[in-house]
Amino acid sequence: MSKRVLFLFNPRSGKGKIKENLADIIDVMVKAGYEVTVYTTQSAGDAVQKARTEAGNYDRIICSGGDGTLDEVVTGVMASGISVPIGYIPAGSTNDFGNSLGIGSDMVQAAHIAAEGKPFPCDVGKFNEDYFVYVAAFGIFTEVSYQTSQDLKNMLGHAAYILEGAKQIWDIPSYRMQVEYDGNVLYDEFIYGMVTNSMSVGGFKGIIPGNIALDDGVFEVTLIKKPHNPIELNEILACLTNMIDDSDLIYLTGISKDSNQVYSFQTNFLKLTSSEDVSWTLDGEYGGDHHLVAISNCKQEMEIIVE
Repeated sequence: MSKRVLFLFNPRSGKGKIKENLADIIDVMVKAGYEVTVYTTQSAGDAVQKARTEAGNYDRIICSGGDGTLDEVVTGVMASGISVPIGYIPAGSTNDFGNSLGIGSDMVQAAHIAAEGKPFPCDVGKFNEDYFVYVAAFGIFTEVSYQTSQDLKNMLGHAAYILEGAKQIWDIPSYRMQVEYDGNVLYDEFIYGMVTNSMSVGGFKGIIPGNIALDDGVFEVTLIKKPHNPIELNEILACLTNMIDDSDLIYLTGISKDSNQVYSFQTNFLKLTSSEDVSWTLDGEYGGDHHLVAISNCKQEMEIIVE
């Protein structure tokens, strides 16, 4: 009896990059012994529904698109309650998570990994009742789309530009939040926050410091405080500049060594409460507006195919 694979792909990712490789990708799956069912996603959220309803009918699900497509498939599989290995063929502009897994941008080579590789038990994030693969974020960075290469190149620079160009310090959008983790409580005003499980975010490596493992059951959390005077603003600008330069300015042992404006820590669960709704992005896609967010690490609950 032949193995069955559901191949979901977003035909619009990476300017339709998959079209020139589609026949070769399917051929790789067939040669690996799979009976292939192909489905092209039709709209946002389509892959969630398809993966959720079909997870129990296949030996493997392979998806191709940007990180947002992978996010939808993982969300669908997690919601189904059925464990099925997921292969990933990156076709988007960033490929943050693929790079973390050692999956490069060559789509046919990635297809070989997806069809022939072994399952790797990987952490996945639960965000209230939703899921994310590698990053949940709020604040000024998230105003820049993760989906275009030019915006990617300028993500951190854009944030610095917003800060530097603010006519008044109090013009910088900020959110007063209570953050609870591991028995600690922070109460502060933040302009940016990210909860990550990845070697890179927005195409930049070295932003997240420390020894990062995708299966260790903990997230890396970074929170940048609102500056209240020019000195604090300059500290944040220096921090952003150093992050671009792959500096180790931010440490995972509490407040960064060179700046009192940044909190950074590891945890498997945190709760963020704000007095107003805050817009979040999950894996670079809009994740809704929330005033209460509970984020937990589902340790090794996602099987991703690696080489």
